[in-house]
Amino acid sequence: MEQDILAGLYVDQSAANAASLRPVPQDRIRAKVDERMSRRDLEGVERVLRYWLEEARAAKDLRGELMIQNELIGHYRKTGEKPKALESETSALLLIEKLNYASSLSAATTYVNIGTARSAFGENDAALTFFSRAREIYESSPNTSDTLLGGLYNNMGLCLAALKRFGEAYALYDLAMARMEKAPGGQLEQAVTLLNRANALESQQGMEQAESEIYALLDRAAALLNGPGFPHDGYFAYVCEKCAPVFEYYGYFSDAEAFKQQAEAIYERA
Repeated sequence: MEQDILAGLYVDQSAANAASLRPVPQDRIRAKVDERMSRRDLEGVERVLRYWLEEARAAKDLRGELMIQNELIGHYRKTGEKPKALESETSALLLIEKLNYASSLSAATTYVNIGTARSAFGENDAALTFFSRAREIYESSPNTSDTLLGGLYNNMGLCLAALKRFGEAYALYDLAMARMEKAPGGQLEQAVTLLNRANALESQQGMEQAESEIYALLDRAAALLNGPGFPHDGYFAYVCEKCAPVFEYYGYFSDAEAFKQQAEAIYERA
């Protein structure tokens, strides 16, 4: 259905209108999304993205549209709106085909976003297919950043752990940690990876058997989140919100409360 809607939007315009077309300002759009995220304004995020999606379509800016659909996939994953996420997924895959981007880094990033959303919605087998496609492209390109690879390894590891393929998951978590050590501000993603590993250990071995290793991982994650080297911005607030329930689950109540308070302070300040 979304393919038909998307295809129907690319209508011919007059030569005068075509000459005035401009690509959408991708950096500006991301900045607006980040600004609204820093205020936890999820409705505002969607409004911004939907507005610029129409602008990109009117301008026949396929690259800009692909960027926005990627943002929408992530947004709908966070808000738990699976049907909308799948609509954006369909549109993004069609755009990759139209742009002949199937082997590009842009396509790989799209596959990671789709895989992450599918995994969040419990469709781990489908997610793994997209992660595998992204991994093939990322690992074969000399231009892939440590941040991109680290994010892929972490999310793919989470998917594999959900499928009870723990050995493969741990190997990917190790790769994610190594990559994020090199990435600017990578401590935040390292902390998330450590917590993911703790959850996998409990799932595989049970709390009683894995307790000491789990607590060691939580200690390391808390130290990273409390350390220097990254801005206390909207993304930090998002990571704190994401991590706090895990600390709380394992009995790290003071850490959980501290991270909640830090997130609230950032949102109130924005």
